[in-house]
Amino acid sequence: MDIKLHYHPLSTYSRRVLIAFAEKQIPHELVVVDMAARRHREQPYLSLNPYGRVPTLEEDGFVLFESTAILNYLEATRPGPPLMPADARGRALVDMHMKLCDLQLTRHADTILFPTRFLPRERWNDAVMTAAKTAIEKHLAILDKRLAGRTYLVAEQFSLADICYMPFLEFLPLMEVVPPKAVAIWSEHLLARPSAVATRPEK
Repeated sequence: MDIKLHYHPLSTYSRRVLIAFAEKQIPHELVVVDMAARRHREQPYLSLNPYGRVPTLEEDGFVLFESTAILNYLEATRPGPPLMPADARGRALVDMHMKLCDLQLTRHADTILFPTRFLPRERWNDAVMTAAKTAIEKHLAILDKRLAGRTYLVAEQFSLADICYMPFLEFLPLMEVVPPKAVAIWSEHLLARPSAVATRPEK
């Protein structure tokens, strides 16, 4: 049985998994969760994911949610082509950057992206969104030092760490965030990959 992924085509977290599917050429079935109709907050979806979020993965009765956990599962069960270094330190660095992406970037990006993409201007909280933008810029400045002279975040190898960032790098212009030089080069390189092009959202 192929993997079944419950997702939404505009979900940045779902896109992480779609990128991994493309990179590893993993057969899968996609099931769109109609979030506009709030199906993610209703049964039967809540029986799969009680948090009512996407994505959710099913395989042979096994259910997994949260995108980074899904990425790690795909790497563990389908290791080729590898999206993790072979050595323990390299893997630890990938894990670190995956966590830092969610702690220092995505939660702030969500604060900006949800209203910008889906709410009318009069419902935006400008103060909160400005604070989120400042936090993102601080994180990217730190990341820029890591990326100076590098192609990828870890071991000069495209990895799950890069995948975690890719959907959010797509929206830096929408967030009015100007990336520093090394981040900009890295972002342009990642978003030109076939897996990024094939999964690019409509808006």
